Amino acid sequence: MAILTPAGSSEIAIFLGDYDVGTLTRATPLEAGSVNSNFRLEVGAGRFFLRLYEEQDFEGARRDADTAAELAKAGVPTPAPVPRRSEGPHGALLGELAGKPALLLPWCEGDIVCQKRVTRTHARAVGAALASMHRSGSSLASRYGAGRFAYADLEKRIDRIENATEPSLAKLAPKLRAKLADAHASRDPNLPRGLSHGDLFRDNVLFRTKEKTPFVAALLDFESAHEGPLVYDLMVTVLAWCVGDTLDIGLARALVGGYESVRKLEAIEKASASAEARFAAMRFWITRITDYAMRLGIGKGRDPKRFEMRLEAIESMGPSRFEKQLFV
Repeated sequence: MAILTPAGSSEIAIFLGDYDVGTLTRATPLEAGSVNSNFRLEVGAGRFFLRLYEEQDFEGARRDADTAAELAKAGVPTPAPVPRRSEGPHGALLGELAGKPALLLPWCEGDIVCQKRVTRTHARAVGAALASMHRSGSSLASRYGAGRFAYADLEKRIDRIENATEPSLAKLAPKLRAKLADAHASRDPNLPRGLSHGDLFRDNVLFRTKEKTPFVAALLDFESAHEGPLVYDLMVTVLAWCVGDTLDIGLARALVGGYESVRKLEAIEKASASAEARFAAMRFWITRITDYAMRLGIGKGRDPKRFEMRLEAIESMGPSRFEKQLFV
């Protein structure tokens, strides 16, 4: 994605005046990410990451900044935002640049692992890191609502798809609506809940290697964080990390095993895994259409059909087999 809000070096230099990081020498726009404008900054104190929030308002961005700081303090592998010299109108961590909420973070060294390179060691480490976040973030969940991708929000997106000018997209609306309603009706309202990351895809995890063993260096981007079923967040992560041409059960078991090495799943969560995975697949199928196919054109950006395929794989197994395959 292109930078949505261009920011010149002079503007960024003025912004950095509120931080004890030194003088800006270079600002490089980053193409990574889908909803925010991101920059790599080189300053006197080293390298930093600057995010301009394009969809979050100041209240939401401040909440996410505070959450990242508290999770980092609790030992979750995530970079803590750089504090301002003094508290501003949006708190001690969040600033403003080009009229948008702006957050300064230390640059975190690490690699994004492509799907073909994901091993069971990677998957197990991601599962353990997610469980650590769930345990440490339980006290923070109350500051969040259901997030941007609750059932009603996804229904509104289907309304937009139904009115799409591209006929091949518009005709998907009835199928999407029926599949979403079925997945929603299958969810158990009594599942353990807490702070969920909501978007722990490969580009939101950085890895480093120690003694030839990869480990999670950082979990990134809490913009989709919300209060919700923890097993839903686990299923989002399984669908993000454990699917190539099809669902890789070996990777999925490793990820779940890593998760349970830190936080044991309850029986009700295992029994609900299929329903939560179906809802997760529907969320990404729908949002890939509205955020990419409708915005950029069919065939550009992230492919919605990749999550239609995930949904079909989950449905083909059925709840009982899906549970037996994942939890051994």
